[in-house]
Amino acid sequence: MSTYKKFTLGENLTVEQLHFFKEHGFIHFKNFITFETVKDIIHASEQVQRQWLNEGTAKVNGVPVKYGKDLDGSDIVQRFAFINQQHDLFSGLADDPRLEALLQLVGPGARLGTSEKDGMVFNHYVNGAQSAFTKMGWHTDGLRDIFHGIKLNPMLNVGIHLSNLKAEHGGLRVLPGTHRQSLYQMLFRKKYFIDNNADKHEVAIIPEAGDLTVHDGRLWHRVAQSTVIGEASRRRVIYLPIIVGRFEPKHAESRTVFYQKFAGLVK
Repeated sequence: MSTYKKFTLGENLTVEQLHFFKEHGFIHFKNFITFETVKDIIHASEQVQRQWLNEGTAKVNGVPVKYGKDLDGSDIVQRFAFINQQHDLFSGLADDPRLEALLQLVGPGARLGTSEKDGMVFNHYVNGAQSAFTKMGWHTDGLRDIFHGIKLNPMLNVGIHLSNLKAEHGGLRVLPGTHRQSLYQMLFRKKYFIDNNADKHEVAIIPEAGDLTVHDGRLWHRVAQSTVIGEASRRRVIYLPIIVGRFEPKHAESRTVFYQKFAGLVK
Protein backbone atom coordinates (compact mmCIF):
# COMPACT_ATOMS: atom_id res chain seq x y z
CA MET A 1 0.00 0.00 0.00
CA SER A 2 1.75 3.15 -1.20
CA THR A 3 -1.10 5.39 -0.03
CA TYR A 4 -3.68 5.00 2.70
CA LYS A 5 -6.94 6.55 3.90
CA LYS A 6 -6.86 9.31 6.53
CA PHE A 7 -9.58 9.87 9.11
CA THR A 8 -10.99 12.42 11.58
CA LEU A 9 -10.86 11.67 15.31
CA GLY A 10 -14.13 12.06 17.19
CA GLU A 11 -15.34 11.10 20.64
CA ASN A 12 -15.56 7.46 19.56
CA LEU A 13 -13.87 5.43 16.87
CA THR A 14 -15.94 4.15 13.96
CA VAL A 15 -16.13 0.52 12.87
CA GLU A 16 -14.14 1.43 9.77
CA GLN A 17 -11.37 3.04 11.83
CA LEU A 18 -11.15 0.05 14.19
CA HIS A 19 -10.97 -2.34 11.24
CA PHE A 20 -8.28 -0.30 9.48
CA PHE A 21 -6.07 -0.28 12.57
CA LYS A 22 -6.61 -3.98 13.29
CA GLU A 23 -5.56 -4.89 9.75
CA HIS A 24 -2.63 -2.51 9.22
CA GLY A 25 -1.37 -1.65 12.71
CA PHE A 26 -1.47 2.12 12.19
CA ILE A 27 -3.98 4.93 11.57
CA HIS A 28 -3.75 8.63 10.63
CA PHE A 29 -6.14 11.37 11.82
CA LYS A 30 -6.15 14.84 10.29
CA ASN A 31 -6.24 18.19 12.14
CA PHE A 32 -6.13 16.97 15.74
CA ILE A 33 -4.81 20.34 16.96
CA THR A 34 -4.71 23.79 15.38
CA PHE A 35 -1.66 25.55 13.96
CA GLU A 36 -1.83 28.07 16.83
CA THR A 37 -1.62 25.22 19.33
CA VAL A 38 1.33 23.76 17.42
CA LYS A 39 3.19 27.08 17.79
CA ASP A 40 2.41 27.22 21.51
CA ILE A 41 3.71 23.66 21.99
CA ILE A 42 6.98 24.44 20.22
CA HIS A 43 7.43 27.55 22.37
CA ALA A 44 6.80 25.49 25.52
CA SER A 45 9.42 22.93 24.45
CA GLU A 46 11.95 25.73 24.05
CA GLN A 47 11.24 26.83 27.61
CA VAL A 48 11.91 23.32 28.92
CA GLN A 49 15.04 23.15 26.77
CA ARG A 50 16.45 26.33 28.29
CA GLN A 51 15.84 24.99 31.77
CA TRP A 52 17.50 21.62 31.07
CA LEU A 53 20.50 23.24 29.40
CA ASN A 54 20.94 25.61 32.34
CA GLU A 55 20.63 22.79 34.87
CA GLY A 56 22.62 20.23 32.89
CA THR A 57 19.80 17.68 33.12
CA ALA A 58 21.14 14.27 32.07
CA LYS A 59 18.19 11.99 32.80
CA VAL A 60 14.51 12.28 33.62
CA ASN A 61 13.08 9.42 35.67
CA GLY A 62 16.03 7.30 34.58
CA VAL A 63 15.59 8.02 30.87
CA PRO A 64 18.59 9.73 29.22
CA VAL A 65 18.08 13.14 27.66
CA LYS A 66 19.44 13.27 24.11
CA TYR A 67 21.31 16.50 23.36
CA GLY A 68 22.58 17.68 20.01
CA LYS A 69 23.56 20.73 17.99
CA ASP A 70 21.34 23.09 16.08
CA LEU A 71 22.28 24.43 12.65
CA ASP A 72 24.14 27.35 14.21
CA GLY A 73 26.13 25.05 16.50
CA SER A 74 24.17 25.90 19.64
CA ASP A 75 23.18 23.15 22.07
CA ILE A 76 19.63 21.80 21.85
CA VAL A 77 17.62 18.95 23.34
CA GLN A 78 16.67 16.50 20.62
CA ARG A 79 14.75 13.98 22.71
CA PHE A 80 12.77 15.01 25.80
CA ALA A 81 11.35 12.20 27.96
CA PHE A 82 8.42 12.86 30.33
CA ILE A 83 7.95 16.36 28.94
CA ASN A 84 4.36 16.21 30.23
CA GLN A 85 5.86 16.50 33.71
CA GLN A 86 7.83 19.62 32.79
CA HIS A 87 5.21 22.06 31.48
CA ASP A 88 1.47 22.55 31.98
CA LEU A 89 0.81 22.77 28.24
CA PHE A 90 2.04 19.21 27.73
CA SER A 91 0.19 17.79 30.73
CA GLY A 92 -2.94 19.52 29.44
CA LEU A 93 -2.42 18.01 26.00
CA ALA A 94 -2.25 14.54 27.55
CA ASP A 95 -5.62 15.23 29.23
CA ASP A 96 -7.39 15.96 25.93
CA PRO A 97 -10.58 13.84 26.15
CA ARG A 98 -10.33 12.81 22.51
CA LEU A 99 -7.31 10.69 23.39
CA GLU A 100 -9.60 8.50 25.49
CA ALA A 101 -11.28 7.31 22.28
CA LEU A 102 -7.99 5.80 21.15
CA LEU A 103 -8.05 3.36 24.07
CA GLN A 104 -10.67 1.46 22.06
CA LEU A 105 -7.84 0.32 19.78
CA VAL A 106 -6.61 -1.91 22.61
CA GLY A 107 -9.67 -2.58 24.75
CA PRO A 108 -10.28 -3.05 28.48
CA GLY A 109 -7.43 -2.05 30.75
CA ALA A 110 -5.78 0.34 28.27
CA ARG A 111 -4.42 3.65 29.60
CA LEU A 112 -2.24 6.56 28.54
CA GLY A 113 1.30 6.00 29.83
CA THR A 114 1.90 9.52 31.09
CA SER A 115 3.98 8.27 34.04
CA GLU A 116 5.27 4.99 32.56
CA LYS A 117 7.79 3.91 29.91
CA ASP A 118 9.27 7.27 28.74
CA GLY A 119 6.07 9.24 29.35
CA MET A 120 5.27 11.87 26.76
CA VAL A 121 8.31 12.17 24.49
CA PHE A 122 9.12 15.23 22.38
CA ASN A 123 11.49 14.58 19.47
CA HIS A 124 13.25 17.38 17.59
CA TYR A 125 15.04 16.32 14.41
CA VAL A 126 17.22 18.54 12.24
CA ASN A 127 19.64 17.44 9.53
CA GLY A 128 22.79 19.54 9.72
CA ALA A 129 26.55 19.13 9.85
CA GLN A 130 26.59 18.65 13.63
CA SER A 131 23.27 16.89 14.08
CA ALA A 132 23.19 13.95 16.48
CA PHE A 133 19.57 12.87 15.93
CA THR A 134 18.52 12.57 12.31
CA LYS A 135 17.15 9.03 11.98
CA MET A 136 16.33 5.84 13.85
CA GLY A 137 16.81 2.32 12.53
CA TRP A 138 14.20 -0.42 12.28
CA HIS A 139 12.81 -1.56 15.62
CA THR A 140 9.70 -2.63 17.49
CA ASP A 141 8.75 -1.17 20.84
CA GLY A 142 7.88 -4.66 22.10
CA LEU A 143 11.57 -5.13 22.78
CA ARG A 144 11.10 -2.99 25.89
CA ASP A 145 8.85 -5.54 27.59
CA ILE A 146 11.27 -8.33 26.71
CA PHE A 147 14.15 -6.48 28.39
CA HIS A 148 11.91 -5.79 31.37
CA GLY A 149 11.24 -9.53 31.61
CA ILE A 150 7.49 -9.08 31.57
CA LYS A 151 4.63 -10.33 29.42
CA LEU A 152 4.61 -8.89 25.90
CA ASN A 153 1.52 -6.68 26.00
CA PRO A 154 0.10 -4.40 23.31
CA MET A 155 1.61 -0.92 23.35
CA LEU A 156 0.53 1.79 20.95
CA ASN A 157 2.38 5.00 20.12
CA VAL A 158 0.26 8.11 19.65
CA GLY A 159 2.10 10.67 17.53
CA ILE A 160 1.13 14.35 17.53
CA HIS A 161 2.91 15.95 14.59
CA LEU A 162 4.18 19.52 14.70
CA SER A 163 5.70 19.88 11.22
CA ASN A 164 4.46 19.80 7.63
CA LEU A 165 6.27 16.92 5.97
CA LYS A 166 6.84 15.51 2.52
CA ALA A 167 8.51 12.20 1.76
CA GLU A 168 11.91 13.89 1.34
CA HIS A 169 11.75 15.15 4.93
CA GLY A 170 12.08 11.63 6.26
CA GLY A 171 9.99 10.61 9.25
CA LEU A 172 8.02 7.55 10.27
CA ARG A 173 8.08 4.46 8.05
CA VAL A 174 6.08 1.35 8.96
CA LEU A 175 5.69 -2.22 7.73
CA PRO A 176 1.90 -2.69 7.75
CA GLY A 177 0.59 -5.87 9.33
CA THR A 178 3.78 -6.80 11.15
CA HIS A 179 2.09 -6.20 14.51
CA ARG A 180 0.61 -9.68 14.03
CA GLN A 181 4.00 -11.37 13.55
CA SER A 182 5.52 -14.17 15.62
CA LEU A 183 7.91 -13.49 18.49
CA TYR A 184 10.76 -14.83 16.35
CA GLN A 185 9.98 -12.31 13.59
CA MET A 186 9.74 -9.53 16.17
CA LEU A 187 13.22 -10.35 17.41
CA PHE A 188 15.06 -11.21 14.21
CA ARG A 189 13.28 -9.81 11.12
CA LYS A 190 15.61 -6.76 11.15
CA LYS A 191 18.80 -5.72 12.92
CA TYR A 192 17.48 -3.53 15.71
CA PHE A 193 18.40 0.17 15.30
CA ILE A 194 21.38 -0.66 13.07
CA ASP A 195 19.40 -1.31 9.87
CA ASN A 196 17.89 1.87 8.44
CA ASN A 197 17.56 0.70 4.85
CA ALA A 198 14.31 1.26 2.98
CA ASP A 199 12.05 -1.78 2.69
CA LYS A 200 10.00 -2.35 -0.46
CA HIS A 201 6.93 -3.02 1.70
CA GLU A 202 7.25 0.04 3.94
CA VAL A 203 4.69 2.84 4.04
CA ALA A 204 5.71 6.45 4.61
CA ILE A 205 3.58 8.35 7.13
CA ILE A 206 3.39 11.89 5.73
CA PRO A 207 1.60 14.19 8.21
CA GLU A 208 0.92 17.90 8.33
CA ALA A 209 1.35 19.98 11.48
CA GLY A 210 -1.54 19.21 13.82
CA ASP A 211 -2.19 15.65 12.59
CA LEU A 212 -2.28 12.65 14.91
CA THR A 213 -1.16 9.13 14.12
CA VAL A 214 -1.20 5.87 16.06
CA HIS A 215 0.98 2.86 15.40
CA ASP A 216 1.18 -0.44 17.20
CA GLY A 217 4.51 -0.79 19.04
CA ARG A 218 4.82 -4.38 17.82
CA LEU A 219 4.87 -3.06 14.26
CA TRP A 220 8.31 -2.83 12.62
CA HIS A 221 9.01 0.86 12.08
CA ARG A 222 11.88 3.30 11.60
CA VAL A 223 12.51 7.03 11.32
CA ALA A 224 13.95 7.83 7.91
CA GLN A 225 16.58 10.53 7.58
CA SER A 226 15.67 13.70 5.73
CA THR A 227 17.22 13.98 2.28
CA VAL A 228 17.12 17.76 2.60
CA ILE A 229 19.60 19.64 4.76
CA GLY A 230 19.27 22.73 6.91
CA GLU A 231 16.17 24.51 8.17
CA ALA A 232 13.89 22.73 5.70
CA SER A 233 14.77 19.43 7.40
CA ARG A 234 13.56 20.47 10.87
CA ARG A 235 10.71 18.38 12.23
CA ARG A 236 9.15 17.93 15.63
CA VAL A 237 6.81 15.24 16.90
CA ILE A 238 5.35 14.17 20.24
CA TYR A 239 4.81 10.54 21.18
CA LEU A 240 2.67 9.23 24.02
CA PRO A 241 2.18 5.51 24.72
CA ILE A 242 -1.05 3.62 25.23
CA ILE A 243 -0.33 0.57 27.39
CA VAL A 244 -1.97 -2.30 29.27
CA GLY A 245 -0.77 -4.63 31.99
CA ARG A 246 0.91 -3.93 35.30
CA PHE A 247 1.10 -0.28 36.32
CA GLU A 248 4.79 0.65 36.54
CA PRO A 249 5.27 4.39 37.02
CA LYS A 250 8.75 5.91 36.72
CA HIS A 251 10.24 8.29 39.28
CA ALA A 252 13.42 10.25 39.92
CA GLU A 253 15.22 7.18 41.27
CA SER A 254 14.25 4.86 38.39
CA ARG A 255 17.17 3.04 36.80
CA THR A 256 18.16 3.31 33.17
CA VAL A 257 17.04 0.09 31.49
CA PHE A 258 19.21 -1.94 29.14
CA TYR A 259 17.52 -1.17 25.83
CA GLN A 260 18.21 2.53 26.32
CA LYS A 261 21.89 1.74 25.85
CA PHE A 262 21.04 1.54 22.15
CA ALA A 263 20.41 5.29 22.13
CA GLY A 264 23.99 5.87 20.99
CA LEU A 265 23.23 4.12 17.72
CA VAL A 266 20.73 6.83 16.80
CA LYS A 267 22.52 9.44 14.68
